[in-house]
Amino acid sequence: MAEVEAEPAVAASLFGERIEVARDFARELGERGEELGLIGPLEPARLWSRHILNCVLLAPLLRPGVVGDIGSGAGLPGLVLGIARPDVDFVLVEPMERRVDWLRSETARLGLGNVRVERARAEDAPWVERLDQVTARAVSSLSKLIPITAPLAKPGGELVFMKGERVGDELVAAAKQIRAARLRGVEVIVLGEGIVPEVTRVFRATVD
Repeated sequence: MAEVEAEPAVAASLFGERIEVARDFARELGERGEELGLIGPLEPARLWSRHILNCVLLAPLLRPGVVGDIGSGAGLPGLVLGIARPDVDFVLVEPMERRVDWLRSETARLGLGNVRVERARAEDAPWVERLDQVTARAVSSLSKLIPITAPLAKPGGELVFMKGERVGDELVAAAKQIRAARLRGVEVIVLGEGIVPEVTRVFRATVD
């Protein structure tokens, strides 16, 4: 089993009083994630710097309300954000049963009363309420992601997607989908410069 990356010093300041819960999650994911097929064999060694810190940087962009995390997988970013923002309600949407089992067991084990898990694809999710914000990480390109997520947001809601270095290219390729979804205030935000080893790039837009 790969050794889990030591916690970077900056983690405590990013999580604040929630750092112990974050440590608990990181320890469990690092020790069991590969075995459960949640993360690859190289990931425990960079679990904090590449994944957990990458996700928690998004926390200040969230607002009180209901946030849907599409394709939550191992809980990146859904569980990390649920830990960091106990004042926000989260719906974690994941179609794969074994990942859903993990998400539900971790939600209960960590005592995250602000998180619920739905087994569904985004386009089939049984929504009771429209979402204030929708997030996703490493799910799909913007041209595919926008059409299935924009309908989940209430008018005036936001899409806040974590993207990679090629987000600029994705933005150009998704011009048609952005128009069709009537998104406004489209922007790319870079978070964590000078704070963490790998910055977080966020596509943000408001749904009319």
